[in-house]
Amino acid sequence: MKKIGSLILFIFFGSLSLISVAQDFEVPRTEWGKADLQGVWNFSSNVPMQRPNRFGERQFLTEEEVAEAAARRAAADANSDAALNIEGVDGSYNDFWIENAGIGGNVRTSHIVYPTDGKLPGLAEGAVTQRGVYGGVETGDSRPVRISAGGIGMDGPEDRGLSERCIIGFNAGPPFVPSLYNNNVQIVQGRDSVVLLTEMIHDARVVKLYDSAADLPELDENVRLWTGDSRGYWDGDTLVVVTNNFNGLSASFGSTGTSMEKTLIERFTRVGPFTVDYEFTVDDPATYTDKFTAIVSMTKVGGLLYEYACHEGNYGMVNILRGARVQERLEAEGLL
Repeated sequence: MKKIGSLILFIFFGSLSLISVAQDFEVPRTEWGKADLQGVWNFSSNVPMQRPNRFGERQFLTEEEVAEAAARRAAADANSDAALNIEGVDGSYNDFWIENAGIGGNVRTSHIVYPTDGKLPGLAEGAVTQRGVYGGVETGDSRPVRISAGGIGMDGPEDRGLSERCIIGFNAGPPFVPSLYNNNVQIVQGRDSVVLLTEMIHDARVVKLYDSAADLPELDENVRLWTGDSRGYWDGDTLVVVTNNFNGLSASFGSTGTSMEKTLIERFTRVGPFTVDYEFTVDDPATYTDKFTAIVSMTKVGGLLYEYACHEGNYGMVNILRGARVQERLEAEGLL
């Protein structure tokens, strides 16, 4: 817990130096003249996706509010030993891996910036939702399971979330959504294509580049993928990636929708020596009554991205199902 509080304090006390560097920043360029986005970027954040009601349409915290948040975290850290004793081994182990404090100058009240209230739009008529749960609780939802984590039951692997089945990482999207850990993506640029390699499930999206939005080709409706078909172009110094043709077997966003009619537009803009603004817009009329746009700050990582060997280490899936069978046997024998 203490490392998270320290990061929040760094956000506040280090923001002025970061802002001054950004003001003098000149976008580095590749050998063919495009903005250089290459490297490993971390999109961890403790900013909520949706804006709390008390902020109205205000997008940023004041310096006083940032300082208050830092003070609250420091007070929580002071009592962390007692808290960990209550939580036990599981809580202590999980806390070690958590990385949900972002680094940057301005601290947003929410990642969603449109609609202007910072909230997700209302659901379209007929939009489906699933309630992912852990443990042996049956939700009553039917397959296919489109949520990334948790599940609807334990009858078989098809009842578990996509990340538990090592199909899609719970934060890898697309779009990239800050989560508890492994919030890393590596960007590799070529003259005619860009590769977006996420740490979770080590998925690589190869994005072919075109001259402009008008040059993006029509896609065959019969070709559909888990992470869609991504094509891109440069809008000045911003890399724009447009993704369609999702297969409908993943949620449109979070636990809602089917992604079948989703269009995702991502914008990557280098705004400082260590910062990329990542903006994404979800337009899915089958799920939401309006599109929505969010902005997440990415921070450059001075390290390498290693393979996340999900299937090779996925003993959890086997043990979840094995444990469920043991529980059923014990219940049948009247021992539970």
